[in-house]
Amino acid sequence: MQELIDQLKSEVGLTQEQAVKAIMLMKEFAKDKFPLFSGAIEKVFTKYAPKDGEDFLD
Repeated sequence: MQELIDQLKSEVGLTQEQAVKAIMLMKEFAKDKFPLFSGAIEKVFTKYAPKDGEDFLD
């Protein structure tokens, strides 16, 4: 997930907070558009989410 955040920051010019919000928006969009895959989408985002003690916004 950090790789995507870094790419959004460098290529699009987003701040860390904006990049995280964009990713969460994409996740919800994908779940809404593909409800059959919402469980799988959630698992992917959970798998690559920061571990306990880590924070996207650091």
